[in-house]
Amino acid sequence: MTVTVKTRTDLQTFLLSLGFKRNRVKKLLKFGAISVNGKRVRIYNHPLSEGDKVSIIPKKDLSKDILKRFRIKILFEDDHIIVIDKPAGLLSISTEEEKERTAYRILNEYLKAKGQRVFIVHRLDRDTSGIMVFAKTEEAKRRLQERWHETEKKYIALVEGIPEKKEGVITSKLKESKTLLVYETDSRDAKPSATAYKVLKTAKGYSLLELKLLTGRKNQIRVHLSGIGVPVAGDKKYGAKTSPFNRLCLHAWRLSLSHPVTGKKLIFESKIPFHTLDQNT
Repeated sequence: MTVTVKTRTDLQTFLLSLGFKRNRVKKLLKFGAISVNGKRVRIYNHPLSEGDKVSIIPKKDLSKDILKRFRIKILFEDDHIIVIDKPAGLLSISTEEEKERTAYRILNEYLKAKGQRVFIVHRLDRDTSGIMVFAKTEEAKRRLQERWHETEKKYIALVEGIPEKKEGVITSKLKESKTLLVYETDSRDAKPSATAYKVLKTAKGYSLLELKLLTGRKNQIRVHLSGIGVPVAGDKKYGAKTSPFNRLCLHAWRLSLSHPVTGKKLIFESKIPFHTLDQNT
C-alpha cells in the first residue's frame, strides 16, 4: 500500500487520517513496516511534505520481512509447533525494559497473517543463539512441557582454557542473587543442576565443548563452566577475559523431541555461528 501525501503534515497524523489506530501505528513503526520515499522510518512525528510517497507493508509481507530483519530462521513449522534458530542478542520473552523485540512477539506478528499465535515452551538466554521450540496451541504447549524432561538438548561452547577432564558431569546447586547473578551454593533453597560435557577440540588456549543439559536452570551452562575454570568465551558476566567473536560463544545446536500431537521423533540441528578452533586466531 502506497499513498501520496497531499499537504504538509507528520507521519502519525497522516496515518491516523487514513484510519490507522495509534497502537497499530506504533507497532508498524516498531517493526519497520513504514517507509517514506523508499526509506524506512521509525519516528512517529517524521515530517511529510506534499508529494511524499508513504508505503505500508501488508501484514502478509510484513510477517516474512520481520523474520528476515531480526535474523530468525524457521527450521520447522506445522499447525502445532514452530521451531526457530534464534540469533544471539534477541530476548526469548519480554522484560521490564524490552517488551517488543523478543522472539515471542516477533513470531506472534509473523503468525497473525495466518490467524495463529505462539505459546512459550522454554527459553534461551538473550546472548545464547540456537534452537527454540514454540507451540501454536495451548494443548501442544502443555504436552511439550509435560515431556520436556525427555527432550535432548545439546549445546556447543567455545571456552577459555582446557578442562582437567576430557568429559564429565558438572553438578551443583544454583541460586539467583538480587542482582540477577546466578551462583553455586549449598543453601537449602538452591536448585540442583547438572550439565554433561565433552571436549571436542583444544587449540590456542581455547576448547570447543559439546554440552548436554540434564537439568534446565537459568544460566546453568555458563555458571558450571565458569565454576570448573573454563568460562564461555565472551561471557564477562561469569569471568571470561576474552571475546574472540564479539559475542557469547554458546549455541543451542541440537534438539531432539517427540512431536506433541503425532508422537513422531523430531531432530533439529543448527549451524554453529562462531568459527571452529581451526579458524580461530
